[in-house]
Amino acid sequence: MGRVTERRKVLRIRDGAVSSRPDTLVAEEPLEIRLNGKPLAITMRTPGDDFALAAGFLVSEGVLASASDLRNIVYCAGAAADGSNTYNVVDVKTVPGTALPDFSLERNVYTSSSCGLCGKASLDAVRTTARWPIADTPPLGVTPELLSSLPDRLRAAQRVFDRTGGLHAAALFDEDGNLLDTREDVGRHNAVDKLVGRALRSDALPLSRTILMVSGRASFELAQKAVMAGIPVLAAVSAPSSLAVDLAAETGLTLVGFLRGSSMNVYAGEHRIVLREAAPRS
Repeated sequence: MGRVTERRKVLRIRDGAVSSRPDTLVAEEPLEIRLNGKPLAITMRTPGDDFALAAGFLVSEGVLASASDLRNIVYCAGAAADGSNTYNVVDVKTVPGTALPDFSLERNVYTSSSCGLCGKASLDAVRTTARWPIADTPPLGVTPELLSSLPDRLRAAQRVFDRTGGLHAAALFDEDGNLLDTREDVGRHNAVDKLVGRALRSDALPLSRTILMVSGRASFELAQKAVMAGIPVLAAVSAPSSLAVDLAAETGLTLVGFLRGSSMNVYAGEHRIVLREAAPRS
């Protein structure tokens, strides 16, 4: 699908000089996710990797755990009023016997590109029981030097951002800092879902020997998605939320924020950070 970017005419003003020119913008369109024919959620996303996004979303919701849970994913024909296919509605079909979420649960099924799935009935509904406890065997250890290198590696892998400046990114690295996969989207939660969904469809879950690096902040939902995929380390270039820190502490997730240059804050799971010398504690 060639809708990752779109062109729009803009009025450009630079040091008092005015000109008109086309500008490249990141595309944003709604995606409705249906589960076995029933509407489940709507997210604003950058078109592309829609099947992976839907699969990853259902991993974070506790519905899918392996490729064997998934029968198929299809675009819904006749999604528009005139019967045409908009490629903005997908239906995820699971194999018989797969446990399904409570469709009667009071929840807001609209997900925005800035915050992800919001307005669930309660915090307890968000804290879905993880299928894979984050326990490393053998323990995964990362150095501050390795973590410091990840933002630049993530930035180098962002292809659409270079043209638009308007996309978030998420990347998976192995414990040696090698890039495994990266995805971009207007919503960082969608970018993570795309990563996790691609891993699920490759039957690579849990991602227990990986590091998840995200642009921007680390929200509760991103921490939840990491936990649900079995990812032991989540690093972000900006601040985490208080709920993200709480969830990380509860589950054993290593949560790193303000990862900029050689500086970073470790908010939880510091046992995975390998220090050359004992850091002074204040």
